[in-house]
Amino acid sequence: MNAPAYARNAPSPLRAHKTLGAAAALWFVTALLGQCAFVAYVISFYGGAAMARRFDKWNEVLVGGYVRGGFTGNVALSAHLAFAVVITVAGLVQLVPQLRTRAPALHRWNGRLYLVTAFVVTLSGLYAVWTRGSAGGLSMRIAVSGDGLLILLSAALALRHARARRMASHRRWALRTFLLASGVWFFRVGLMLWILAMGGPVGVGKHFDGPFVQAWAFGCYLLPLLVLQLYFHAQARPGATQKYLTAVLVACLAIATGGGMVGALVAMWLPHMGGK
Repeated sequence: MNAPAYARNAPSPLRAHKTLGAAAALWFVTALLGQCAFVAYVISFYGGAAMARRFDKWNEVLVGGYVRGGFTGNVALSAHLAFAVVITVAGLVQLVPQLRTRAPALHRWNGRLYLVTAFVVTLSGLYAVWTRGSAGGLSMRIAVSGDGLLILLSAALALRHARARRMASHRRWALRTFLLASGVWFFRVGLMLWILAMGGPVGVGKHFDGPFVQAWAFGCYLLPLLVLQLYFHAQARPGATQKYLTAVLVACLAIATGGGMVGALVAMWLPHMGGK
């Protein structure tokens, strides 16, 4: 017996699931390119200045960066920058699904490296922010601290679920940790996307304390968490409609991320690469 017309025309859950996966893959490739560009910038500018023993050049882009004679703070800042490269590369590698199936041991050890690095980066970053200051004043410090505390919590839960062999929960918390640890990158990408969309630094403020900056300092990690939660929910739902809607949202965000990434690369990173 033939199926009714409305049943034949109904969205296929399997096709919707594949579409959602394709949208997520598009975002991942965009983030991969953008975060690799950010890593290249950090190595080139900060690493180049350090190799030339020109640590004072860090202050061209950092508020309260290198302080002559401030040994403890300088070590904390250096560790934060160095491990930021490690956590970005390790996080991207950890998200490659083939690694889990074809090289599970590498996936486990890289995951341990990632979680340990997350703690080091977060604690050193919090120390630097509250002892050296940051652009945007107190509001920015609170926002950064909120992100840092969530990273510590999320990383601890990811580790706890992994040790208990609750792998589905572990992967969800690992993904949350990755997005939270990418907050600095999201902030820069979102800032440049906003400036491009507005045709200028609307709401940024003379001292980097405008309403957009204050709002985006929290939004740069809370918004990705919200979208990730929508993605989890769509994955778990049996129907196709929510999967398609979420796929459209994720694809649009991938395009927006790409636009902001190109803006950040051209305006913020390339001019400082080479340590010149």
